[in-house]
Amino acid sequence: MPPAVGGGLAGSELRPRRGRCGSQAARAVGPDVATEATARSPKRPAPSSRRFEAPGRWALLALVTLMSFATRFHRLDQPPHICWDETHFGKMGSYYINRTFFFDVHPPLGKMLIGLAGHLSGYDGTFLFQKPGDEYEHHSYLGMRGFCAFLGALLIPFAYLTVLELSQSLPAALLTAALLTFDTGCLTLSQYILLDPILMFFIMAAMLSMVKYNSCANRPFSAPWWLWLSLTGVNLAGALGVKFVGLFIILQVGWNTVSDLWHLFGDLSLSMVTVGKHLTARILCLIVLPLALYTATYAVHFMVLNRSGPGDGFFSSAFQARLSGNNLHNASIPEHLAYGSVITVKSARMAVGYLHSHGHLYPEGIGARQQQVTTYLHKDYNNLWIIKKHNTNSDPLDPSLPVEFVRHGDVIRLEHKETSRNLHSHYHEAPLTRKHYQVTGYGINGTGDSNDFWRIEVVNRKFGNRIKVLRSRIRLIHLVTGCVLGSSGKVLPKWGWEQLEVTCTPYLKETLNSIWNVEDHINPKLPNISLDVLQPSFPEIMLEAHMVMIRGNNGLKPKDNEFTSKPWHWPINYQGLRFSGINDTDFRVYLLGNPVVWWLNLLSIALYLLSGSIFAVALQRGARLPAEVEGLLWDILLRLCAWSLASFSLAGHVHTLGILSLLLGIAYSFYLFHPLAYGMVGPLAQDPRSPMAGLRWLESWDF
Repeated sequence: MPPAVGGGLAGSELRPRRGRCGSQAARAVGPDVATEATARSPKRPAPSSRRFEAPGRWALLALVTLMSFATRFHRLDQPPHICWDETHFGKMGSYYINRTFFFDVHPPLGKMLIGLAGHLSGYDGTFLFQKPGDEYEHHSYLGMRGFCAFLGALLIPFAYLTVLELSQSLPAALLTAALLTFDTGCLTLSQYILLDPILMFFIMAAMLSMVKYNSCANRPFSAPWWLWLSLTGVNLAGALGVKFVGLFIILQVGWNTVSDLWHLFGDLSLSMVTVGKHLTARILCLIVLPLALYTATYAVHFMVLNRSGPGDGFFSSAFQARLSGNNLHNASIPEHLAYGSVITVKSARMAVGYLHSHGHLYPEGIGARQQQVTTYLHKDYNNLWIIKKHNTNSDPLDPSLPVEFVRHGDVIRLEHKETSRNLHSHYHEAPLTRKHYQVTGYGINGTGDSNDFWRIEVVNRKFGNRIKVLRSRIRLIHLVTGCVLGSSGKVLPKWGWEQLEVTCTPYLKETLNSIWNVEDHINPKLPNISLDVLQPSFPEIMLEAHMVMIRGNNGLKPKDNEFTSKPWHWPINYQGLRFSGINDTDFRVYLLGNPVVWWLNLLSIALYLLSGSIFAVALQRGARLPAEVEGLLWDILLRLCAWSLASFSLAGHVHTLGILSLLLGIAYSFYLFHPLAYGMVGPLAQDPRSPMAGLRWLESWDF
C-alpha cells in the first residue's frame, strides 16, 4: 500500500501498524518506493512551525472543553420540575440515600452515582419523584443534574482527543467536537438526571483509553501503556455497570484486542514468551479487572440497599429474608404447612410475584365473568390465601381440633382471605394465552364447587411428606381438568391493572411457570422456627439479581397509550420526545437532534461508503493519493478538492474555508434550534405565530 495514503479513510486499515510491525512494514516497502513517495509528498512543516503545533492543540482542547461545559451548564436549573425519566432515576437515587431496596432492569452503577451526587450536594432523599411536572420546590436537585452535565460535558474533549489521536488532524478533531457540542439531542440528554450521560461518558472514555494504549504499541509494558490499558478495563466495567448496552463497547475493545494479539502472534521477531506476556496483560486488564470492579459494584449495591422496599417482590423469599423491615427478616414462622394457615404463594419464576386476587371481575367476553386471579409483584393483603381441606368447612384453627399438616398429594382448597372466594378453574380459555384455561375466584364465603379442588404436589418428593414453608417447591394440579396452575408472565390490559396473567395449563411439562413456594405462613397453633438459615450467599444473590434483570428486560413492553417510536425513527431524526410541557403556557423541552448535525451524519455515512469504495478501486489500479489525505471524511473530501486545484496556495485556502464553513453552519443551526434543549414558552410550532414555526421542517416534529 503506498505510503502517500497516510491515515486515510479506513483509519487503521490504511495506516501501517506502529511499533515493531510498523517498522517491518516500512522496511518491506524498499528504498525505491520510499524515494518515490518522498518525491510525491508535499513539503512538511518546518521545525519552527512544529513548535507552535503542540500549544495550538492544547489551546483548541481548552476552547473545546470551555464550550462543552458552557453549553451543558447553561440554564441547568430550568425547568425547576421533574422532566421525563428523572421520575425514575431521581427516585432511585433517593432509594440509595434512604438505603431502600428497589428493582430496576439496569445494573446499579449509574443510579448509585446519581444517589452519591445527590447526597454530596445536600439532597436528603425526601422528594417523592412521583410524576413529570412536579416542582422540586426547596429540594436540592442541581447536584444530581450537575453531575450528569459534568459527565456529559466531558464527552466532547474525549471525542476531540480520540479523533486527534487517530487522525493526527486538528481540523478533523475540531469538527468532531463541534458536531457533539452543537447537537441539541446530546445536549438535552446531558442536562437531566438520566443514565444516558453516565453511560456515554464511560463508553467514550473506554474508546479514548483504547486508542491511547494502541498508540503506545511501540512501548509495550511501559507505564503509559499499562495506565491506558488498565483505564480501558475500568471504563468497560463502568459502561456495563450502567446499562447492559455497554456490551457494545466491550465488543469493540474485544475485537481490537483480538486483532492486536493476532498481529503480535504473526510478528516473528517476538518470542512466544513475549506474546504470552501480552496475552496475560490483556486478560488481567480487560477481563479480570473489569469483572472485579463490576462485582464490587454489586457488593456495594447490596450493602447499601439493606432495607425492605418496592423491589422485594421481584426476588426470592430467601433474598427477601436479608432485607431489614421485610416480614421475613429475622422472622420466625411455622416450618410445615398445616390446614387453616394463612399463606402467600410465590412463583418460582423470577419477577412474576405472588398469587393474587381482588374484587374486580373479568370483563365481558373474557371467559367467565368471575373474580380475577393474577400475580402481583408487591406485598399486598390481596396476596393472602387460607389453605383448607377440599371436603369440609370445619375451622381447622379450632383449638379443640388437632393440627393436621398438609402433605404431598393432598387435595386442598385455597380461599382468598379478603374476598372469601376460592381459587377456581374451568374449561374457559385464558385471557391472553390460547389453549390455557382461565383461573378465577369463585364461590361465596368459601363455598363453591368441585372446580375449586387442587392437588398439591411437592417437586421430587414422595407421597406423605410434609410441605416446608419457603423451601418446598410445589405444583397445584386442578382435580377436574388435570391442568397445572401457572403464570404466563404476560401483562394484562388495564382491566387487569397491568398485573400478570395466571392460567391453568393442560401441558404438564414441569417449568418454573408452574412451580410455586409458600412464603408467608401464619398459624397460631404451630411453633415457629428462625429464617436465618435461609440467608443466601453473595454469589447466589448476584446470580439471582442478573436473572431478575434479564427477565425484566425481556418483559419490557409499551403500555396502552404510551409514546412509542419505531427503530428507524431515531437515526433519521424523524420524531422527537417531549421532555417537559405539552401546551403553549408550559415551559417546553423537546428531545430532538440538531437536524443539520444528524442529517450531515447520514450524508457522511453514505459518502464514506462511496468514497471508500472509490479509493479502494483506485489504489488497486495503482492510483497515487497525496499525503494530505488524512483524517476523517470531510477533512479528506476538502483536501481532495484543494488538491485538485492547480495553485497550492489556493488549495490551502479552499481547505480552510471548507472547514470554517462547516463549523459556522453547525454553530448557526444550533443557534436556530437551541430553544428545543434550553426550553420554549409560547405558541406551539404548529401555530404560524410561533417563532419556531419556520423550523418545523417535518410534520412529525411536535415541538
